[in-house]
Amino acid sequence: MKSRETKAQDLAALTDSLANSTSAMVVSFTGLTVTKDQEFRNSLREAGAEYQVVKNTLARIAVKGTQFEDATDHFKGVTAIAWTKNDPVVLSKAISKFMKENADIYTFKTGVVDGKLVDLAQLTTIANLPSKEELISKLLYVLNAQAQRIVTVINAVPRDLAVVIKQIGEQEGRAAGTPAATEEVAAAPAVEETVSEVEAAPAEEVVAEAAPAEEAPAAEASEEVELEVPAEEEPAAE
Repeated sequence: MKSRETKAQDLAALTDSLANSTSAMVVSFTGLTVTKDQEFRNSLREAGAEYQVVKNTLARIAVKGTQFEDATDHFKGVTAIAWTKNDPVVLSKAISKFMKENADIYTFKTGVVDGKLVDLAQLTTIANLPSKEELISKLLYVLNAQAQRIVTVINAVPRDLAVVIKQIGEQEGRAAGTPAATEEVAAAPAVEETVSEVEAAPAEEVVAEAAPAEEAPAAEASEEVELEVPAEEEPAAE
């Protein structure tokens, strides 16, 4: 039998632990074996929770003035409390799973999450929620995915800009070459027309245009000869 001093120490330890906790679950059991008890304790330890079978009188005193005081009416019969200062969802998952698998041994009495009482149905709902670690993991995935998309877009901008600039340069090059080509094409018909005109002109016309310049001196020479001949014939007539 525990002494008064030991009971006082147990009460102080339980009160201090519950005061620093965010959630607690109250359960009962019947026909519990040592093996099953150890199994339950291990699962709660993995969930980051503490577990203790308590006397109802001690439990009522420990929760007085705390957020767990509303659970006082459930401290009847065999009572065990599991509490945690970590994520309440993790504790809810562990309790809910063990209650389902060992319904012939364990019974869920009540729970307190963030100062509110929860029953077994609400406990199951909370247990189906993603834990804080799962939410953080999903959030990190979303952030990383968005960051990767941003990086992809940022990297794509210079590449796309270079392609656009290249295309603009090619278009300007083609645009600059078009007038020159047009002038060359326009000049070609003019040359062809000149050649055609020359080829189409009669040979006589071509000679006629050049002849007067050469025939003029010949005409002058014949006139001089005709003037000089009569001057020589006059003495003979006499």
